[in-house]
Amino acid sequence: MARFLIVFMRFLAWWPLPALRALGAVLGWVLYALARERRHVASVNLQLCFPQWSAAKRQRVLRQHFVCVMQSLLDRSWLWHAPLPVLQRRLQVVGDMQAMQQEGGVVVFAPHFVGLDAGGVALTLVQGQSMASIYVPQRGQALDDWVRHGRNRNGRNRLYERHEGVKTIVAGLRQGEKLYLLPDMDFGAAESVFVDFFGVPAATLPSLSRFARLGRAKVLTAVTRMTRRGYRVEVSGSWDNYPSDEVLLDTQRMNEELQSLVLSMPEQYYWVHKRFKTRPPGSDPVY
Repeated sequence: MARFLIVFMRFLAWWPLPALRALGAVLGWVLYALARERRHVASVNLQLCFPQWSAAKRQRVLRQHFVCVMQSLLDRSWLWHAPLPVLQRRLQVVGDMQAMQQEGGVVVFAPHFVGLDAGGVALTLVQGQSMASIYVPQRGQALDDWVRHGRNRNGRNRLYERHEGVKTIVAGLRQGEKLYLLPDMDFGAAESVFVDFFGVPAATLPSLSRFARLGRAKVLTAVTRMTRRGYRVEVSGSWDNYPSDEVLLDTQRMNEELQSLVLSMPEQYYWVHKRFKTRPPGSDPVY
């Protein structure tokens, strides 16, 4: 099955982008209809985060989200297999690249929007910026090899596996690495602190603050937006007064930064993840 998927994606890499996005829209509607559990998860997340929205608006964003998810999955065909000129036409990087290229370690806050992989390719392959990221191995050797190769097409993306531990990543930051970090997911209470996300207590990794402090690194944001022409990566300048001496306050600030980004493109945030699976003691489950 994995080998068939890889062959199919190599075939799709040559499609015109409008045709590929049209196919993604159709498959997104199919996914919305069939993926009942993930549809429920995303619906609950939207209800918790946006109780002020009408039911019709939440439903509209929910449907758009499944389309965006499927379109972004199909886009990995050209991101990982198309020639460099195709990527240069479809990927745009704007903002403060000087902050990214400054000497010393940098932790790049890269939240879970559907364009996440496009952002990594744009920075490493198109911009030529060496990066590091934390990699979760895929199930099955063929699929794992394909994803690893796609995320590191030009050898400029160092992939840390989670079992390598904090010390190895911190050592890389102290040597000047740029770490593309995705800390906005629920990995359980043992690794997290509870801070609000749209007013709801969320188990949140404090790794952005801790890596910045231990690695003596600056922090900036790189958020990737899906556009009609491809993707646009928006790079911010370095965050002021970050990290502080308070990990909890730093992690809450991270979520507040994320909230402003989500509000600008709510359909593109990764709502199918069980963001509120881990609940504070005494709280009822939400899913």
